[in-house]
Amino acid sequence: MKRIGSCLFAASAAFALIAADAPRRPDPVDPAQVDIETVELAPGVAVLYGRGGNIGVSYGADGVVLIDDQHAPLTDKITAATKALNSGAVRFVVNTHWHFDHTGGNENLGKGGAVIVAHDNVRTRMSTDQVIEALNYAFPPSPQDALPVITFTEGVTFHLNNDTLTVFHTAPGHTDGDSMVKWETANVLHAGDVFNRSGVPFVDMSSGGTVSGMIEAMTTAISMSDENTIAIPGHGPVGTYADMVAYRDGIKTVLERVKAEHAAGKSLEQILALGLEWPHAASGPVSADRLVQAAYADVAGGN
Repeated sequence: MKRIGSCLFAASAAFALIAADAPRRPDPVDPAQVDIETVELAPGVAVLYGRGGNIGVSYGADGVVLIDDQHAPLTDKITAATKALNSGAVRFVVNTHWHFDHTGGNENLGKGGAVIVAHDNVRTRMSTDQVIEALNYAFPPSPQDALPVITFTEGVTFHLNNDTLTVFHTAPGHTDGDSMVKWETANVLHAGDVFNRSGVPFVDMSSGGTVSGMIEAMTTAISMSDENTIAIPGHGPVGTYADMVAYRDGIKTVLERVKAEHAAGKSLEQILALGLEWPHAASGPVSADRLVQAAYADVAGGN
C-alpha cells in the first residue's frame, strides 16, 4: 500500500461517553486540528483517514466516487485529497448509514454537484428529527442538499473506473440503513460501521440497530470476501478477511454469553455486574457494557 500524507487513525469524537443530560449536538470539528491521510489500496481505490468515518475512494477516468464524507468543516481538505489522486470532481457520494460523522459533508458536496446515494432508511432518518440515545445526541432534519437523491431498498451497482462497485443493504446491525460497498475487481470491501476496528462494536438501538443483525451483516460481508480481500472498517485501520471473522465471532461470543445468563434468570443489572469484556483490543471509549445492553435487548426481545 502506498501512503500519502500524515497518519491519523482517530475514531470519531462522536463515540465519547456522555453524561445523562439533555440531548445536544456534537461538538464542532476544527479542521485545523485534523489531517487527512490517503492510503492507496489498489489501482483506482484508496481510503482517507481523518476525523469521523473512514472514506473509501474510487478514482480514475470516470471521476471520483466517495464512500462517506466525514464532517462538513473537512470537505475542503477531503476534496483536496481526492484531487491529489484524480483531477476530476466528486461525481457520487455513497452513505453507508445516516450518522453525522459519515454524512456531514453531504450538503457541501451536494451543492457542488455530487449525486448522493444511500439506502431508503438513510434519507428517511436524515429527513426527520433524530436522537442517538446512547450518545445523547440530537439532530434536526438535514438540509435538502444533504439528502440522498438516489435511494435503494436492496442495492445498486456502479460501473466506473474499470471496476464494478456493488452497493448492498445489510441486516439492521449498526443502524437500520446500513450498506456496504464491494469493489469486485480490486477486491476491496467498505463495511461501514458494522465493522469497527477502533473499539467495541456500537449498536445504535435508537436507529434500529441490533446485535443479531450486526452478526448477520458481518456474515454477509465475510461471504462476499476471500483471504485476499482488503476490508475498510467504519473506523480504524484497514483489515483482512481474518479480522472480519474474528470481529464477527467476538460479537457472537458476547451475545451467546448474554443469552446463557438470561436463560439462567439473570437480570440486565446482574449480567452487567459480571463485567463481560469485548474479546479484542479496543482503544475507543465505547464500553463493553453498551454492547451487553444491546445484546440483552436482542435476547429479551426475542431477536
